[in-house]
Amino acid sequence: MTEKGNLSINSENILPIIKKWLYSDTDIFVREMVSNGCDAITKLQRLNLMGEEIFGETEKYFIKVVCDKKRKTLKFTDNGIGMTAEEIKQYINQIAFSGANDFIEKYRDKIDAGSEIIGHFGLGFYSAFMVSDKVQIDSLSYKPGEAAARWVCEGGIDYELSDSGKADRGTEITLYLNDEGKDFADEFKMRSVLKKYCGFMPVEIFVEDVEEKKKEEREKKKEEKKRQKDRDKGKDIVATDGEVDTEDEPESTAPAPINETNPLWLKKPADCTDEDYKSFYHKVFTDFNDPLFWIHLNMDYPFRLKGILYFPKLKHELESIEGQVKLYNNQVFIADNIKEVIPEFLLLLKGVMDCPDLPLNVSRSFLQNDGYVAKMSKYIIKKVADKLNSLFKDDRENYDKFWEDINQFIKYGCIREKDFYDKVKGSVVYKTTGGEYLSLSEFIGKNEPKTGKKVFYVTNEQQQAQYIKLFREQGAEAVILTTRLDNPFVSYVETYESGVEFARIDSDISGTLKDDAPDGDKNEDTAKETETLEKFFRDSIGDEKLKIKVEGLKSGSVPAVMLLSEQSRRMQEMSRMFGDGFGMGMLENEETLVLNRNNALIKSLLAKNGDGADEDTKTVCRQIYDLAILGHKPLDADGMNDFIERSARILEKYL
Repeated sequence: MTEKGNLSINSENILPIIKKWLYSDTDIFVREMVSNGCDAITKLQRLNLMGEEIFGETEKYFIKVVCDKKRKTLKFTDNGIGMTAEEIKQYINQIAFSGANDFIEKYRDKIDAGSEIIGHFGLGFYSAFMVSDKVQIDSLSYKPGEAAARWVCEGGIDYELSDSGKADRGTEITLYLNDEGKDFADEFKMRSVLKKYCGFMPVEIFVEDVEEKKKEEREKKKEEKKRQKDRDKGKDIVATDGEVDTEDEPESTAPAPINETNPLWLKKPADCTDEDYKSFYHKVFTDFNDPLFWIHLNMDYPFRLKGILYFPKLKHELESIEGQVKLYNNQVFIADNIKEVIPEFLLLLKGVMDCPDLPLNVSRSFLQNDGYVAKMSKYIIKKVADKLNSLFKDDRENYDKFWEDINQFIKYGCIREKDFYDKVKGSVVYKTTGGEYLSLSEFIGKNEPKTGKKVFYVTNEQQQAQYIKLFREQGAEAVILTTRLDNPFVSYVETYESGVEFARIDSDISGTLKDDAPDGDKNEDTAKETETLEKFFRDSIGDEKLKIKVEGLKSGSVPAVMLLSEQSRRMQEMSRMFGDGFGMGMLENEETLVLNRNNALIKSLLAKNGDGADEDTKTVCRQIYDLAILGHKPLDADGMNDFIERSARILEKYL
C-alpha cells in the first residue's frame, strides 16, 4: 500500500517558517524528537496501568539515538505505543494537531491527575526540518494485527505513506541531515545536546555511533576467533575445582543511559541527604565548591512546582555573580533563567525548577502571559524569604558565617522586590567594627545611647582606622559597608525605615566624640581660635576656599580630621556611576577640615603669635592637613610624594 498526499496546512510556506522562526536554537529539535519518544512510552505505560492492554511488567523502555556521521543521518527510536497509518495521517499530516491532547481526551476518566504526557506530535515534530532535507518515520502500533507504516517527507508539503518493514513495536524517526545540520551526526556533539535538554527525562536514553558500533563488533569477532583458535589448540585451563577457567573471557558491560530518570527534585526532602544535595549541585552546575545551603521546593496547589534552589558561595562584586536557574516542564529542559517566572534577583542563585503547569507556546521556549507566572514568582520569593528568616532565627551562628557570601544577593533582592524586603528586613544583618553581626534593630538598640538612630558606617577599615579608633574609645560602633551596592541599599532602607539615617563615619563629628563643655561657653574663644588657625592653614596650603572648623574632641590623640557630608558623598557616588558630568557643579569644596583644639599640636599652633606662618608652621600645618586627608581618602601621586619628602625633613629636624 502506498499513498501520496499533501500536509493539511493553509500555506506552503509553513515549513520554512518553522525552520527559521519557530525555535530560537537549532539544537532544540533533539528535545522535540526525544520528547515525542517519551510521550509514546508514557502513553503505553498508562494503558498498562489502566488495564487497557497488558504487557510484560519487566519490559525495559528506552529511547535510542543512533548517529551515522558517514551517511549524515540521525535515528531516534522508542519502544512506545507506536502508530498506525491512520494515526500518522492524523497526528503528523495535520500540523499542530496534538496527539497527546487527543490521547488525554480519550482516556480523561481513567488517567489520574498526576500523570503527564510530556509533549505533542505536532509542530514539535516538524522542528526536524530545521536540520534535515528529508524525514522518515517507521512505526508499528501496539494494536494487534496492525501493519507497520512508513511516512516520508522531503521538506515540502508533499508526503508519501507506505508499508514498512519495521518488526518491533514503537517508532523510529530517521533524519537525513542537511549541510547545516550534519554536525549533529557527531556522537560527542549529540551527547552534549542530549544532556542539555534531556538529562533528566523519565525514560532511559542511549546514544550509539554507527562506526563505533561496527568497530566494536569487529573487535568482538576478532577476539572470539582468537579464543576459538585457543580452544581448538587445547589451551583451555582447567581450574582446580574441575571447572573451565574463564578468567580471560571479556566482561559484557551494558551501555549506560545518558540521563537520570528520577532526579533529586522529584524526591521528598525527607528522603534526601545533605550529600545527595551537594552531589546533585556539583553534577549539574560543575561547581567544585559546596553550596552554602538550599531550598527544596515542593508545591501542589494552586500549581505544581518542584525544584531546588542553591545558595552558592557568591563573590562580593555583584557584576561578577553568575547564577543559573534551569527551568523544566515535566523533566524536559525549557531554558535557563526565564525572568517571567524567576524574579531577577533570584537569577543570582543556582538551581532547577520543574513546573508542569507552565503555559508554554508551541515552541516551548517562551512563556505566554498567564496568572500562573505571577503566582509562581510570589511563591518562590516567599519560600526564599522563609528560608532566610528560619536560618536567622534558628541557626544564627551559621547564618552570620554565611552573611559575607549571601549579603549581596539579599540586598539586591530587597532593592528589586519591595515584597521581598518586607519579608526579610528583620533578618538583614550588618557586620560591625566590633566584629559582631547585628540586625538594624539590634544595632540601633545597642548604640542609640551614643549615636541615636543615626547608623555610622565605614567603607574601608584601614583608610578610616582613626575614625574607628575615636568611636571605639567612646564605646560606639559603626557598621561595615564595603561594596558598590551598599550605597543604593542604605538609601533604600532610609526610605522605608522611619527615623533611620545612615552616615559614613567621616561625614560628621558625632556628639559622642565632642567634649562635654556647652558650646555657649566657648563661642568667643572658638571664634578667635578659628581665625588664627584659618590664617595659618590657608597660608600653608594655599587654598582660600578651604572650609575649616574648630572642635574639641574627647580624644586628644588626633590633631585633625577631614569630613565630607553624607549627601555630598552620595552625589559623588552617583557621579561615578552615571558619568563624570553628573552633579559635579554641586560637589566642589564640600570637604571640611576639623581641627581638634584638645590636641597638643593644635594647642602649640594656637600659642604662636604673629601675622603669618613661618616655614616651620607651614610645614606642620601641611603635615596635619595631609594626615587628615590620609584618614579620609588616598592622596594623589603628587600629594603622596610631597608627604613622604616632608616627613623625611621633619624626621631630620627631630634628630
